Amino acid sequence: MLYDIFLILVGFLLLVKGGDYLVESSASLARRAKLSKMVIGLTVVGFGTSMPELLVSMQASLVGNSGIAIGNVVGSNIANVALILGASAIICPLPASRSTLLIEMPFMVLSCILFVGAAMTGTIGRIAGLLLFAMLVTFITWQIRRSRKAEKEAAALANENPEPLMPLWKALLTLAVSFAALVYGADLLIDGASAIAKQLGVTDRVIGLTIVAVGTSLPELFASVMAAWKGETDMAVGNIIGSVSFNVLCVIGLSSAICPILDSDIGFELDYLLMIALSLILWFFMRTHHRIERFEGAFLLFFYVAYLASLVVLR
Repeated sequence: MLYDIFLILVGFLLLVKGGDYLVESSASLARRAKLSKMVIGLTVVGFGTSMPELLVSMQASLVGNSGIAIGNVVGSNIANVALILGASAIICPLPASRSTLLIEMPFMVLSCILFVGAAMTGTIGRIAGLLLFAMLVTFITWQIRRSRKAEKEAAALANENPEPLMPLWKALLTLAVSFAALVYGADLLIDGASAIAKQLGVTDRVIGLTIVAVGTSLPELFASVMAAWKGETDMAVGNIIGSVSFNVLCVIGLSSAICPILDSDIGFELDYLLMIALSLILWFFMRTHHRIERFEGAFLLFFYVAYLASLVVLR
């Protein structure tokens, strides 16, 4: 028991420090590459924290386990919006820029709808997967070009002394170490918590639906929470929008391109509906006040707790 508690504490420490250094190195890379922090959140942070989902779903697709391939993505997206943005907004209200409202959020909602539409046909085939992936590559390429142009124009108008930049080698090294700390810290925390739960007589099913479900979202959670804590709200929001879009367009896209995902319309109807509903609710919250308020974050967090409770009771 003491060893398991030690694993949890070490894992938690790695997650906190990994999230802290990830935000610092990402902000430095954003300034050096003349990209907005929203775009860095969408790409580097969002995609980096979603790599575990990609590896899990691709492996599940190869062995024909469509339940894990799809459940991994849908469950992660529900946690990203309800758990992670909810917790981040409670720490610091998250403002929504005009670009977020008119471009990034609609793209995320459209991505989820297209994914569910493909899934409800019964099979997500190779052509559908490649089209989803191509959609992501096109959007990110356009976003990077658009962001660099906007950042250059803003810098020219500001006429301010630039902030000192972290050396490129140090920023990249810090970024890599931060990602490793987040992933390894999440693994340690899940291992320790699972071991304690088993010692207390909790079943594997409940552990999988609670500890593992939350644990696989810990990299995104700590990256966004630390970004909100440091006032990097664009990065916190961009991380989640990027993660959700990456999950449905890249994770599902590449997984189905490697091996078609069969029976994608069976067993996930309610989860598909909740994923799209949460995306629309998040978009509505952003449009009403041009930011996610603390009470709205609390609502999202409560929603996620209720969702987990329903999984345990009803399934």
